Amino acid sequence: MNPLDPYDAVMLVSFGGPEGPEDVLPFMENVTRGRGIARERLVEVSAHYDRFGGVSPINGHNRELLAAMRTAFARHGVEVPIVWGNRNWHPYIPEALDELGPSSPRRILAFVTSAFSSASGCRQYREDIARALAALEQGDTPRVDKLRVFYNHPGFIEPMVTNTLAALARSTDDAEVVFTAHSIPQSMADTSDYVVQLLDACSLIMGGLGSSFADRRWDLVYQSRSGAPGQPWLEPDISDHLRSRRATGASAVVLVPVGFVSDHMEVVWDLDTQARETADEIGLSMVRAATVGTDQRFVDMIVGLALERAASERGERPERVALGTRGANHDVCPLDCCPMPTRPAPPVGRAAPPAGPA
Repeated sequence: MNPLDPYDAVMLVSFGGPEGPEDVLPFMENVTRGRGIARERLVEVSAHYDRFGGVSPINGHNRELLAAMRTAFARHGVEVPIVWGNRNWHPYIPEALDELGPSSPRRILAFVTSAFSSASGCRQYREDIARALAALEQGDTPRVDKLRVFYNHPGFIEPMVTNTLAALARSTDDAEVVFTAHSIPQSMADTSDYVVQLLDACSLIMGGLGSSFADRRWDLVYQSRSGAPGQPWLEPDISDHLRSRRATGASAVVLVPVGFVSDHMEVVWDLDTQARETADEIGLSMVRAATVGTDQRFVDMIVGLALERAASERGERPERVALGTRGANHDVCPLDCCPMPTRPAPPVGRAAPPAGPA
């Protein structure tokens, strides 16, 4: 018996990123299509990739995760095709479906590399999958089910605890913990559980550090803001927070990128480059914790979520693993879940390319 029955394939779904200088501008155009962003602004933001040879680390990390998933599923006795598709760059979601071949599986489980609920972190992925399925020849359309968000799953929280402890060990005894996540428009946050889930994950990580850190100060801040300058987005910004804490006496911080599962561009640029420059400028000691990456506990979590969903589809009552008091998130998103906010028209030449949690 296939332990994943009634599913016969798994798809890793992520944001995507450029893999060379010639890819950067087309990638940025994909991300911002239909949003009125001036080309000169795209060129300006594209320059961020120059320090990294025009390559975002995200696709490399996803290749590593894909390989780890294939090994982990096989170890659990699950022998099904596992493919990978992105929203904004090759391999696109339709390419992942094509990889499954002419005898395409009938039911596919999709693991999206976003731990939290929001329009950009969940709904847009579901809509992109739906568009890819609608483009297939009639009669050949499989069913794709997205796995639930995992912000409070031990397979995510426990590696983050380990990484936070390792970073704290490299800092001073009075270092404050600063959790960071991708900022989103306030209107998007108001119609989702994004902030509530983030705060819960932060609390769970702090609780996992042990009693010696019970009184340690921690904050949740945001990074990678984009969009029209006059549009409210979640705050405070990471650099503003660092300046504020330094002005009130803080001497050291440990940054924990709780909103990200790998060290991709929003981490290596916004934290390792920009936040680092801010910290150095104001004389603040800064250490950055690692993301979960391909930690075995995280990869095993993906397998566990898939087996859990498969058991539920078979009419069984599997344990729905979650930490804290909020419980496991829903498997099937309601129709009105995480609606897309109305986007104001950005001032020409001023708006940064909109993005979201990847």
